[in-house]
Amino acid sequence: MKRRDLVAGLALAGIGNSAEPGERESLYIPRPHLIEDREFLQNFMDEYSFVELISASPGIRVTHVPVLLDRNTGKYGTLYGHISRKNPQTEILDGRHPAVAVFRGPHSYISPAWYEKAEAVPTWNFAVVHASGKPKAITEEKPLHDLLAKLVSKFENHWNSSYDFKESAYDFNKMPDRFTRGLMAGIIGFEMEVEWLEGKFKLGQERTDSDKERTVHNLRSSQQERSMHDFTASFYERIRTAGKTSR
Repeated sequence: MKRRDLVAGLALAGIGNSAEPGERESLYIPRPHLIEDREFLQNFMDEYSFVELISASPGIRVTHVPVLLDRNTGKYGTLYGHISRKNPQTEILDGRHPAVAVFRGPHSYISPAWYEKAEAVPTWNFAVVHASGKPKAITEEKPLHDLLAKLVSKFENHWNSSYDFKESAYDFNKMPDRFTRGLMAGIIGFEMEVEWLEGKFKLGQERTDSDKERTVHNLRSSQQERSMHDFTASFYERIRTAGKTSR
């Protein structure tokens, strides 16, 4: 699903919400933007599973990592991932320090010119899910190997889904032990049972049906952010050009 299509679809649908969040909230969520549908939030987490893992003890640390969601473990599910052993954030992987995993979805500038009445202010629409818990380390060889195999399988098959074959040719389980052991020596796995789940979907769902339809129409035709393909290609070109000028 394209990001702009998800933004447009959610804005038009005006997904329902219920009670205000409790004291454990990690972000401000006005009532119209609060989403508590667990399955919907977990589907979002599966789709946008490259997260910021944020902790604040002893100091603020942010690590950008892909994660795997197990929906069947814990009330809201359990997240699995890994970070470098050299990362200072490994110090909080003891099951006692709180952390938040931030799942970021599509986002876009919204012009007041798009509305039926232009007497409004510009805004930015976005969708995020925050999953809070206390991560703990996974260091034993077999559990860590199994974690990596599942994580690789998820993304290999997800990102290759547009090709003619159903499954990726790459299988982590078939890699030589000397390779996987060397890899695992440099990382620490973690699991974090989600103790609190928050969904903030600021998509203009509180506006009139006419405004939502206009928003969807303009989002479909508006300028979108660069794709990973375009960004990577331009970055490589920058490196190539810089290399030539430095000779």
